[in-house]
Amino acid sequence: MREGSLEAPIRHKLDWTNPDFYDMEKIDAEMRRIFDICHGCRRCFNLCDSFPRLFDLVDAAPSEELDTVDSKDFKQVVDACTLCDLCYMTKCPYVPPHEFNLDFPHLMLRYRAAERKQGHVDAIGDQLSQTDRNGKLAGLVAPIANWASDRSNGLTRPIMEKVADIHRDAELPKFNAKTLVALAKAEPAVVNTAAPGFGKRKAAIYATCFGNYNNPDIGVAAQKILAHNGVELRVDYPGCCGMPRLEQGDIADVAAKARVVAEFYAPLIDEGYDIVALVPSCALMLKFEWPLILPDDPLVKKLAQATFDISEYIVDIAKKDGLAPGLKPLEGGVTLHLACHARAQNMGNKAVDMLKLIPEMKQGKDLAVIERCAGHGGSWGVRKEFFEIGMKVGKPVMRTAVKENKAHIASECPLAAIHIRQGMETEGKDKDGFKLPEKAEHPVELFARAYGLI
Repeated sequence: MREGSLEAPIRHKLDWTNPDFYDMEKIDAEMRRIFDICHGCRRCFNLCDSFPRLFDLVDAAPSEELDTVDSKDFKQVVDACTLCDLCYMTKCPYVPPHEFNLDFPHLMLRYRAAERKQGHVDAIGDQLSQTDRNGKLAGLVAPIANWASDRSNGLTRPIMEKVADIHRDAELPKFNAKTLVALAKAEPAVVNTAAPGFGKRKAAIYATCFGNYNNPDIGVAAQKILAHNGVELRVDYPGCCGMPRLEQGDIADVAAKARVVAEFYAPLIDEGYDIVALVPSCALMLKFEWPLILPDDPLVKKLAQATFDISEYIVDIAKKDGLAPGLKPLEGGVTLHLACHARAQNMGNKAVDMLKLIPEMKQGKDLAVIERCAGHGGSWGVRKEFFEIGMKVGKPVMRTAVKENKAHIASECPLAAIHIRQGMETEGKDKDGFKLPEKAEHPVELFARAYGLI
């Protein structure tokens, strides 16, 4: 075995149906094995707050080694992990097939799953992760929900902080009265028969819970781009991918969601449809996490092989079929944050490749790319305990974005984009000449704007 990350990383299936998976003594032994390797390496010290917490525990221990760190203190390391996968996919030299067999994120997941099995459930996190229920209810009263969640609302936000543990200063996503699926049904996309790729592709856009309930604009933009490029389309939302539940350690619920969504899409895949996910976290679940949770499910395997991230899909069209004409330069330039779960898909920087298809969009001049965690991590980043930590972790991203001072700020992760823009507001308030972008966007929205479609 050669040293370091000289082999392509592989991942072992999650043995979550084995009782040993939830054995805290076995988990503690594995944590001590892996944490000792991390302590000796420390390459991930600046990725997130989990590693500084771990290294601080070791450095403060009587022996300054892991043997004198109390196991009960490991929980703070687990709680700081957002399952971003960056340590596994981009930093760690000891992931499988290396003989050290180190998978830090899945160890954190195993600990949370064991806690849940023992009845130690984060009640608020559990409720926040019920995205389908929350999206449906909030959508019914969207104007009121958005008024109450606005961070300038001095009446409701302190109450939300006390009752729901949501930090009063955290910018929250809005809800939409009409879902993406409803909008797509009301205004179906007209396929461009003159496009170079007309007749070659059929795609089912997986709306995702965020695209369906919070920001349908992402899906509308994707729908218009794909239709303009001759793709036969449909928009569906059979249910959440389960990433919020995975963060809570509820692997059984994620498996149930995977079976439902995979069964829904199976006949469409047989009809030749590609499945296109709007949010990278969801694409990551469909492509990689679900097959590790349900490795013997043929429908899950079929779905994983048919799934594309939206940026990945547009670049694929450009390379294989050619894009329809009509793209025009985007004024003011773009600062693009590369989402952690896009990077973890091991597909290259497809959002960069997509935006570089826009005329006069040259990386380093008109396109500034930031390849670092923004510090959000789903609902983790809005919680009272973690919001300020998330802002601290994301500060280098926000400072770079302010320094670039482009007209547009975008991230493939919509929650990260909101988080970055909020940080830019703080970091740039005293900077001469800095102008805060009007809103945070998904790069596919910028691509649609360059086409003149939105």
